[in-house]
Amino acid sequence: MGSDAFLPVALGIGYLFGSIPFGLILTRLAGTQDLRTIGSGNIGATNVLRTGRKGLAVGTLLGDALKGTAAVVLCGYLGGPNAAMLAGLGAFLGHLFPVWLKFRGGKGVAVYIGILLGLFWPAALFFCLVWLATAFAFRYSSVAAFVAALLTPIMLLAFSHTALAALSAVLTVLMFYMHRENIRRLRAGTESKIGAKK
Repeated sequence: MGSDAFLPVALGIGYLFGSIPFGLILTRLAGTQDLRTIGSGNIGATNVLRTGRKGLAVGTLLGDALKGTAAVVLCGYLGGPNAAMLAGLGAFLGHLFPVWLKFRGGKGVAVYIGILLGLFWPAALFFCLVWLATAFAFRYSSVAAFVAALLTPIMLLAFSHTALAALSAVLTVLMFYMHRENIRRLRAGTESKIGAKK
């Protein structure tokens, strides 16, 4: 199969990898309450943390990140850099809109980092450092994600990774859409801070 012909396949492979619901799988194996019935109903690590099981939350975070990395690395090996980037987009869409969960998935922060890790690891490191610095300063997880996601395409442009910067910008727009409820709460002053007791 030629590299161009492989591109839609890479998108599909990425989607399949991205749609693996690690949060739901791990919490079910641990016998906790159905993840979709608590908190935000979302399948990501933040909602898993609401079960009180920090280990499961860490496992979800790693699983969600590494499924993005795996999709990118595999499709990059099989079809080259363009296939890798399409696989990254597919993985992100699969995580946000998994077909077997009625298109109700996570918000994308962990898989965003995993995709960057597979495509250009300094960008993943940059994202994490910006997230940590912003979270420390403002104590809002969502704000930290917004700032990191907004600055990452700029960082990629500075390194002359134009195509990857464009992909990162698309992921950022999608991530903001998935965080629309957080944005409403921030504007209303009701968003929970990191470490705040509910």
